Amino acid sequence: MPRPIEKFNQMSRDELDHQRSELTEQIFRLRFQLSTGQAEGVTRLRQSRKDLARVNTLLNAPKNSAQAGAAAKAHAAKSEKKHEAAAPKAKAHKAEKKSTKATGKATGKAK
Repeated sequence: MPRPIEKFNQMSRDELDHQRSELTEQIFRLRFQLSTGQAEGVTRLRQSRKDLARVNTLLNAPKNSAQAGAAAKAHAAKSEKKHEAAAPKAKAHKAEKKSTKATGKATGKAK
């Protein structure tokens, strides 16, 4: 049995756009029927929402991959800067601990 995403993977971009509009309309109708008490269950609504999310994911994939690459580079640079800034703080903290042990006095930090 094919996975649900596989049927959407085989569609062209135009077909995906058409499928998105159909699913959006179907979700609207199902929600309306559910609110008026005409629908029997919510399983069709739930499945339609999931299908719409799958279609949107495939349509946004090129944008998401470009953004993910840029975000990963930015995160790596930010993380590197953070680690560089943390090194002097760690040394100062160790020195403070040693001085506290030697004198037996705390630095007055409230807990």
